[in-house]
Amino acid sequence: MLAAVDGFGRQGKREQTVARWGVVATGGIAARFTQDVQALDGSEVVAVASRGEASAKTFADRFGIPRAYGSWAGLFADPEVDVVYVATPHSAHRAAAGAALEAGKPVLCEKPFTLNSREAEELVALARERGLFLMEAMWTYCNPVVRRLVELVRDGAIGELRSIQADFGAEGPFAPDHRMRAPELGGGALLDLGVYPVSFAQLLLGEPARIQADAQLSPEGVDVNTGVLLGWENGAVAVLTCGLDGSSGTRATVTGTHGRIDVPEGFFSPDSFVLHRRGVDAPETVRVHSPLHGMQHEAAEVAACLAAGRTESSLVPLSGTLAVLRTLDAVRERVGVRYPQDEAR
Repeated sequence: MLAAVDGFGRQGKREQTVARWGVVATGGIAARFTQDVQALDGSEVVAVASRGEASAKTFADRFGIPRAYGSWAGLFADPEVDVVYVATPHSAHRAAAGAALEAGKPVLCEKPFTLNSREAEELVALARERGLFLMEAMWTYCNPVVRRLVELVRDGAIGELRSIQADFGAEGPFAPDHRMRAPELGGGALLDLGVYPVSFAQLLLGEPARIQADAQLSPEGVDVNTGVLLGWENGAVAVLTCGLDGSSGTRATVTGTHGRIDVPEGFFSPDSFVLHRRGVDAPETVRVHSPLHGMQHEAAEVAACLAAGRTESSLVPLSGTLAVLRTLDAVRERVGVRYPQDEAR
């Protein structure tokens, strides 16, 4: 059985709104975001910044962006930039997003939002002090298929939640000088990949009451292969894995007392899922029609929030971002991964 619903669930389709973006950094994730935004009606990338002018200029030429800056400050001072997208390595998220907020710019900051919960709390406090919009670029939460999954779970389609399983493994190997193995750059599987399974579990169950974890560490001291077991007061559990030494199925399963939901490969940005209801012989494949794709969903959410004068997204609330980082902090503490930035300032 195949079911299809509107791409924006019960809320219906929203009008697209104008946003002029400034992109900070010129790597692969910045390129993907720029391509998606340029294909989104009503939004455009008007500036890019890098710590080197040549890199910014090359990126601007590649995507037809009118202005390129060899410093973050230049972009943050640009009056034509409505909102900043931070796509730096996550070790620089706190500095880049903080500087943008200090300059009066709303911010969409890539995941993981920061290296630890202390840095995240600092950014949230700054945004609230300045009355500015701030959101983690957790595109999973904005994906219409995931939104429909959440609706069904909350409506009791599979009964009371009992367990969640999710994995994200990359094939590797990563050379010793790669950023994924550098503690000072927030290396390891957990922050790059594990943030997705943890965020998925907490989207459905909230912040866990109990956290257990085990990991294999690299010679540099970052996690290479990590398993996480989360527990909630209602008895629900989540079994989550991430790793840098083997490509996994990147699938998720949500099990309840009356059924389950299977999310296929690429659970963090799915185009469908399979709903198994107790007492129903045929499983139901659920797809969601949407005029948007990829990172357009999160960009549209930011534009809609800015147009409405909101400083926070209801789809990606800051409280949820902080809760996920507290869990990631606890996992790192249990497996013995520490970053230089963890030291209190």
